[in-house]
Amino acid sequence: MLGFSNNLRYFLCCHSVDMRNGFDGLAGIVRNHLNGDPLSGDVYVFINNRRTHIKLLYWDGDGFALFYKRLEQGRYARTAGRDPSRQIKKEELMMLLEGLSFKGIRRQKRYSLG
Repeated sequence: MLGFSNNLRYFLCCHSVDMRNGFDGLAGIVRNHLNGDPLSGDVYVFINNRRTHIKLLYWDGDGFALFYKRLEQGRYARTAGRDPSRQIKKEELMMLLEGLSFKGIRRQKRYSLG
């Protein structure tokens, strides 16, 4: 089961993806286009061209888990970028899923060990 945690890393694909892709198709995109490892335990986030569907792919140790959501109204925020993907924070993913744009939002300074 996928639980959103600060211990996980989240990677947002900056290019639109065909939502007909399933587990293997999305894992192939991670490996071949995003230069990532789909078996790493990281969460990969994909949005379709119309920005109405989102999929999250996650390897939980013994198999892939897939979260899929279709909006009945509205669109997800734009994710276009020069890089194939970019790492986002858990809070940014939650904002994206809730329909909020995290573009231009600044994070206040917080203590960090790293």
